[in-house]
Amino acid sequence: MTGAADEPFITAVKPLIDAMGGVMLPPDEAGPDDVVLSWEGVDVVAVRLPQLADSLDHILAAMERKRGMPLADLDRRAKQEIVRSLEARGAFAVRHGVETVAGALGVSRFTVYNYLNREKEG
Repeated sequence: MTGAADEPFITAVKPLIDAMGGVMLPPDEAGPDDVVLSWEGVDVVAVRLPQLADSLDHILAAMERKRGMPLADLDRRAKQEIVRSLEARGAFAVRHGVETVAGALGVSRFTVYNYLNREKEG
């Protein structure tokens, strides 16, 4: 997929691709929905992005890893911070986003909506 000259580029973009839940492929294996990244005029890597719903699961799993515990075990304030962060990232525009987040946080959909509404009011 890469030559030695491309290694710094791959190293630079890998954390972003991982954070999005993407997969790197050789550029010649790119499909019509993949994004081909070029470096100095040469196609270096193709990125296959996940479906939006899969991205949300990936984001939630990354948040759990970062906090070192299941999101459901967080206190109310921390859960509200998670909801604010996810709203800023567009998580609730994804079909079943509220349900997915509620499940990960161990709260009801109603509670997630309350967290969202509280943020808008305050």
